[in-house]
Amino acid sequence: MEFAPAMPANRLIHEKSPYLQQHAHNPVDWFPWGEEAFAKARAEDKPIFLSIGYSTCHWCHVMERESFENEATAELLNRWFVSVKVDREERPDIDHIYMTYVQASTGSGGWPMSVWLTPELKPFVGGTYFPPDNRYGKAGFPAILERIASVWKDDRAKIVESSESVMQHLRGQAEAGAAGPDRIDAAVCDQAFHLWRRSYDSALGGFGGAPKFPRPSILNFLLRYWKRTAQDEALDMVVETLLAMEKGGMHDQLGGGFHRYSVDEAWFVPHFEKMLYDQAQLAGSYVEAFQITGDQTLARAARGIFDYVLRDMTAPEGAFFSAEDADSAADTAHPHEKSEGAFYIWRWAEVVQLLGDERALWFAYSYGIERDGNVEADPHQEFTGRNILFASHTPEETAHYFNRPEQEVAAALAAAREILFAARARRPRPHLDDKILTAWNGLMISALAKGGAALGEPRYTGAARRATDFLLGTMRRPDGVLLRRYRAGDAAIEGMLDDYAFFAHGLLDLYEATFRSEYLDAAIAITEKQRELFEHPGGGFYSSAHEDAARLMRSRDDYDGAEPSGNSLSLLTLLRLARITGREDFSACARRLIAAFHPKLAASSYGLPQMLAACEFDLAAPREVVVAGGTEGPLLGQLRRHFDPNRILLRADAATARYNPAIAEMRAPADGEAVYICENFRCHAPVFDEAALVRLLN
Repeated sequence: MEFAPAMPANRLIHEKSPYLQQHAHNPVDWFPWGEEAFAKARAEDKPIFLSIGYSTCHWCHVMERESFENEATAELLNRWFVSVKVDREERPDIDHIYMTYVQASTGSGGWPMSVWLTPELKPFVGGTYFPPDNRYGKAGFPAILERIASVWKDDRAKIVESSESVMQHLRGQAEAGAAGPDRIDAAVCDQAFHLWRRSYDSALGGFGGAPKFPRPSILNFLLRYWKRTAQDEALDMVVETLLAMEKGGMHDQLGGGFHRYSVDEAWFVPHFEKMLYDQAQLAGSYVEAFQITGDQTLARAARGIFDYVLRDMTAPEGAFFSAEDADSAADTAHPHEKSEGAFYIWRWAEVVQLLGDERALWFAYSYGIERDGNVEADPHQEFTGRNILFASHTPEETAHYFNRPEQEVAAALAAAREILFAARARRPRPHLDDKILTAWNGLMISALAKGGAALGEPRYTGAARRATDFLLGTMRRPDGVLLRRYRAGDAAIEGMLDDYAFFAHGLLDLYEATFRSEYLDAAIAITEKQRELFEHPGGGFYSSAHEDAARLMRSRDDYDGAEPSGNSLSLLTLLRLARITGREDFSACARRLIAAFHPKLAASSYGLPQMLAACEFDLAAPREVVVAGGTEGPLLGQLRRHFDPNRILLRADAATARYNPAIAEMRAPADGEAVYICENFRCHAPVFDEAALVRLLN
């Protein structure tokens, strides 16, 4: 780890989580989440201070520096509380329970999350970041600690009663009311489309104002809505948003990939954190938009994401790391003096020194660099005199402005990017959260599988296979239970719903990209195990099967935010598997899930765009495409380039005939290909040449 010991180690030194290890030398007497801490709280009759965050969280770092590294503040925590740290990425179920409380009690949430609990783990005070003294309109953290300790001592009965009442209320909310119909009417999707159209920023792309978060689930729904309805406005909103993001400072113009979100409405000033789940979902959106439009800018953005992940986020084992931090040191001489975006931003003088006067002018014009810095809104003074790169002008516009040949300028800009990228690589890198999460790897496997197929890039498909083989070999126990986290040789923590749902989703996409039947078989087995562990009798799935979380509150994940919900991706997987295998139990499970979430979809579709994308699959006419004969011929290439999210793509072989006996009769000419397309339970004549296939697809 990059954090040098300043104090003797506390218990967190034995944990594998990078986030917990970051706090292992705090003077706070931290415990990891577990019975040891709970028993101490009961024995000493103390409340628990629960702090939840993750290793690349900017304000988590701030609160650590200000409060948890402060010996006086640590003494207050150690005197009055039992302090517990949780990595929200390892235990999203615990995070979800207490985030629900914090949001209900304060009206907002975020990380770091700070919650005070009774020894029975029931919350009674909550919040997020607390400053070290009175500022930002918040009471200082030491004052908060003193006040809570006083109330615990003098008014305990009221606290306990209040906490029990709150938990009962939250449990009641977590249990959905009466179910609705088991199919979604197209009018619900129309309503959702109009909702997002009203919030769409037609000038700058995206939805709503600043800060702007990428929310690919919305894009997934809109593309599928366009496919069914031919409503061009839905497609335009997606493409314009993706192109605007690609030009902005939120896009790493040198190294590829995307930062977490944009502080402003123009995608210019990012929060510089890079998360694997963002890379995976955005890559999928860029690939699908490219399939529809053929716009090479979209393809380049997708390739940039994939290349970044394979270069900087891939473990030797083949799976993918979780995140890179927003904060880093400006130089090697001061490694502990970190600031937001230091790795990514540039002074004018640096660029001139690296490129020379003339080419620096070209590069500055193309990427928006100003002599005194290009960031006007800078409340924390972290970008003073520095520049965030964004696509200010195209190479063609730059060549025209400087009256130079376009080819010469384009080549010079490409060379300049390589020079600056190499110079940037010599800077202190942001902290890498090198844990491997099954869920997020499932999303990345899906994106690489789709990208490898659509872009004709076997190395992307190969990367998806290597990650998948690692997860199947290391993160799945012999009894079929998935494990959530791997780090430093240790696979641990029984998986949550999203581990099963995201991985099964990725396996199906990888099957379609490779036609390797073991991936289809694994998707089926993992979905069966998911149903065994998590299925709610009223439809849908609980988020976790962990006993400690279940004692507090069992909930069904029902929000497609930065990540899709496990229930949303589960619905799509169940519908796909039902069509592939013909199994009625998968279909019935999907119907119960739709019925359980139908009231929310009908009343508040804004929260579940990924589930609506799955409903678009359900609304579309059933469509199966079977490829017989050669595996990499022009017909299959045409199928892979075509955006057809509602089809099932299978290979005619003995393995798939186990699930669909009719496939056994589908054959190709010797040394050739044939494509069989079946729609609405009737099959077209087999197609043997590319032109005929294109006509049929269109």
